[in-house]
Amino acid sequence: MSTQTAEVSALNTQWLQTFERYLSTERQLSAHTVRNYLYELNRGSDLLPEGVHLLNVSREHWQQVLAKLHRKGLSPRSLSLCLSAVKQWGEFLLREGVIELNPAKGLSAPKQAKPLPKNIDVDAISHLLDIEGTDPLSLRDKAMMELFYSSGLRLAELAALNLSSVQYDLKEVRVLGKGNKERIVPVGRLAIAALLNWLNCRKQIPCEDDALFVTEKGKRLSHRSIQARMAKWGQEQALSVRVHPHKLRHSFATHMLEASADLRAVQELLGHANLATTQIYTSLDFQHLAKVYDNAHPRAKKTQDK
Repeated sequence: MSTQTAEVSALNTQWLQTFERYLSTERQLSAHTVRNYLYELNRGSDLLPEGVHLLNVSREHWQQVLAKLHRKGLSPRSLSLCLSAVKQWGEFLLREGVIELNPAKGLSAPKQAKPLPKNIDVDAISHLLDIEGTDPLSLRDKAMMELFYSSGLRLAELAALNLSSVQYDLKEVRVLGKGNKERIVPVGRLAIAALLNWLNCRKQIPCEDDALFVTEKGKRLSHRSIQARMAKWGQEQALSVRVHPHKLRHSFATHMLEASADLRAVQELLGHANLATTQIYTSLDFQHLAKVYDNAHPRAKKTQDK
């Protein structure tokens, strides 16, 4: 190690110790976060050009560091953590009067892909909804889950439904979605049957209002209660995944898109304002996409041997 490199290393160590105290005592960050920030700064400093120490790093230097880490295969999440550490370091140096401008300000890490919830396959859905109980809670919960999967409703939309929201003869439900936008969604045959069974039972319950789904005491069912009941049925029916409203909505969208390949129609059913939201929300597996492509694209279709 050259004399210059040793001096840079010693200077970095001295200032990093001060930075650690600042994060722990003044920022009161957790020990885990502090440890991660120091690790990222040490890793970044190792990638700086010789003679450049952490007190005189430029914006271009940090860009080069992030680029090198990216080429090494770091995930967007890891790069984002590194950038957070770098920005905190810049703010610290500003506070200490060492620099006049945070060199990391304005830098951005690659966008992290939003993980999509795994949908439940059709067979597992059928098993989940195969509830044979005739008690009020079983009838109510079966009707709720049938409606979630049949019409792809959001949790808030289902919880807000009233008796007048469902038109049984037309097999449709009127829901109030995001932004108070009303839409009408079809309701499947099995969901209609489950709802009618629940309504016969609901008549025996003195209810506070005209809510479609109520507790045994007649109060409108809360969001949390709906989530808890669905999780319970997922366990009772021995599904391998946790069941919740969004998962049934996602499964509805995925299965509809796999069967129809009509993205616009699924967009309308889900109540999405933008088609891009539907494209992100409904993930088709590649095998299905490849099959559609092979069957539909003029340059991909198989031709008979001449």
